[in-house]
Amino acid sequence: MIEFLKQPWSWWFSGIVISAIMFVLIFFGKSFGFSANLRTICAASGAGKKVKFFNFDWKKQIWNLVFLVGAILGGFIAKEFLTDADYAVAISESTIEDLKALGFARPESIQPKELFDMESLFSLKTFLILAIGGAFVGFGARYAGGCTSGHAISGISDLQIPSFIAVIGFFIGGLIMTFFIFPLLFG
Repeated sequence: MIEFLKQPWSWWFSGIVISAIMFVLIFFGKSFGFSANLRTICAASGAGKKVKFFNFDWKKQIWNLVFLVGAILGGFIAKEFLTDADYAVAISESTIEDLKALGFARPESIQPKELFDMESLFSLKTFLILAIGGAFVGFGARYAGGCTSGHAISGISDLQIPSFIAVIGFFIGGLIMTFFIFPLLFG
C-alpha cells in the first residue's frame, strides 16, 4: 500500500478529486477556503467579544477546521512516511540555472535551504522576508475576501466574478514577484 501511495500521481486525478469535493460543498451550501480558518480560530478563542468582525457563529465552520487539521496531519504523514529522504523537487535545468543566478543551489529537498534551514532563518534578511511576506499574504487574503485556494477553486466553481478578478490579480502578482521583486531581493 505504501508503494502505491508513494508513486507519482497523474495531474488529472487531482482534478477529479477537487471537482468531486467542490460538487459536494456546493451541494451542501458550503464554500472552500483556508484563510477563513484564521477568522474561525479567532472567533472560537473569544475575539468576538472585543472585535465585531470575529463575532459570528464559528461552530458552523468546524468542518473547515477539521479540513485544516487534516491538511496539517496529511502533510506530516506525507513528509515523515511517504517521502524518501533524498527526494528533491523535480524542476527543469533552465529553472535551476535561473535560481543559481539568484544564489539558490540545486534543490536538495522540497524547501530551499537558503530560506528555510536554521542558519538562514536566523539571518535578519531572511527573517524580514518571511515575516513581511507572511503579513502581506495574510492581509491580502483578508482584503481580497479569500485566499488563492478559496477564489481559484471555490469561487470559480461558483462562477463568481470577483473570484475571476482575484485570480487574474494573483497571476499578475506572481509574474511581478517572479520577474521583478525576487531578482531585487536575491539578485
